[in-house]
Amino acid sequence: MKKFKGRMDESILVCVYYGPNGERLIQRGCKIANMLGCPLYILTIDRLPFDDLDAEKSDYITRWQQLAQEHSTAEFILQDNEKRPISKVIAEIAREKKITQIILGQTAQSRWEQLAKGSVINSLLREIPFVDLHIVSVSRALRDQEGQFEKGVRAYLIKEDEGYRLSFNYTKDVEYEGIFFKDQGTDFNNGVFKFMKDKETLQVNVTEDIVKELKHVRMIELLENDEDK
Repeated sequence: MKKFKGRMDESILVCVYYGPNGERLIQRGCKIANMLGCPLYILTIDRLPFDDLDAEKSDYITRWQQLAQEHSTAEFILQDNEKRPISKVIAEIAREKKITQIILGQTAQSRWEQLAKGSVINSLLREIPFVDLHIVSVSRALRDQEGQFEKGVRAYLIKEDEGYRLSFNYTKDVEYEGIFFKDQGTDFNNGVFKFMKDKETLQVNVTEDIVKELKHVRMIELLENDEDK
């Protein structure tokens, strides 16, 4: 996070969960942070360790990290393998970062177990009563996109003709090592292969064991394309 001149008495925390609404909340936080000239923190919380997250969750985290990097005063925070109540974690981060405003998405209440019936909101009001809470309304029509891919497995890409072939066995011909996330709706090896290339995380489309090009794709784009067919 870069140092800057502005209203250093203000500090904003955006709490996001997996799904397309997260990006909207981040954009809202960026807009407010720009107006106030203050730091912005983007927080997501997961009970699982990062290495156990599925393809979609990993994809969202990568995107949120990119958004934080694009905003000169933003910092992304992932609290993984977290067993404490959500409100306790948010309150702890709020105190640590001297947060004055928190942005939450309305539909996140159905995602986070403890956000039911406003319990986290009430808990936050008790834990950190001097922090302003912004509850942003989001569309209820947005589809739940979790569970589209199986748990990732170790896999490799081998150069073949003008593309690459997916393999689950390591050989001397392997060019890239990564994780393959298979689409649940197919008997073939269709899905996404995630790996590191030139210090950058890439996710490429796999169709019947073949990767035609090393072009980054997002899970949301793949799911939307499936719907259009």
